[in-house]
Amino acid sequence: MKKTTLFDIISPVMIGPSSSHTAGAVRLGLLARNIYKNKPNKIIFRLYNSYAHTGKGHGTEKGLLAGVLGLSVDDRRIKDVFESDIAKTVEYEFEYADNFKRHPNAVDITFLGENKMIIQGDSVGAGEIAIRKINDFNVKLTGKFNTILLVYKDMPGIISQVSSVLQYHNLNIAFLNCDRNAKGQQASMVIGIDGAISSEILEIIQEIPEVYFVSYIEKLEN
Repeated sequence: MKKTTLFDIISPVMIGPSSSHTAGAVRLGLLARNIYKNKPNKIIFRLYNSYAHTGKGHGTEKGLLAGVLGLSVDDRRIKDVFESDIAKTVEYEFEYADNFKRHPNAVDITFLGENKMIIQGDSVGAGEIAIRKINDFNVKLTGKFNTILLVYKDMPGIISQVSSVLQYHNLNIAFLNCDRNAKGQQASMVIGIDGAISSEILEIIQEIPEVYFVSYIEKLEN
């Protein structure tokens, strides 16, 4: 039987009253920031269900904005993030909706800038999160692993070629999931890695024929 530890009981060190509504919101924003990478001109947050109805009182909006601006869960600037200088560097707005198909603490984060990206995620409790979708592709990212994200043409052999590159460089795969729009069309691959990933490895993967896009998503620090 697994022994319960103090860390199984105490929520993450954080600024705010709720681990799911505040710390989870910050972590969702941070991971979305790591995925998008570019500096956006505008960010639209669409909050669903419990996030939409009770998030304001629990600091969810502040947490989401703080996260995409790069603040950690224990940063005291979260409390007054709307009035902070860093918040003035980007345009943002909040929308609210009910959708019984979505998690109670769900959010869509839309980045508008040089390119548009919609990231859908959930705060699943005790500060834990999951990114469920990036644009049209289903994924599952928790921020616990360094991750490679690929977009490629759906065809035999791509998964094998990518995994061979990782094996050659002695990198262990923690998880791997794929999704596609349709057979033979664009597909996505998300690979969690134990350890760090060098730019050299990413360049080798990028050179695989029919790989359109490769991105490295760093794990969250807390």
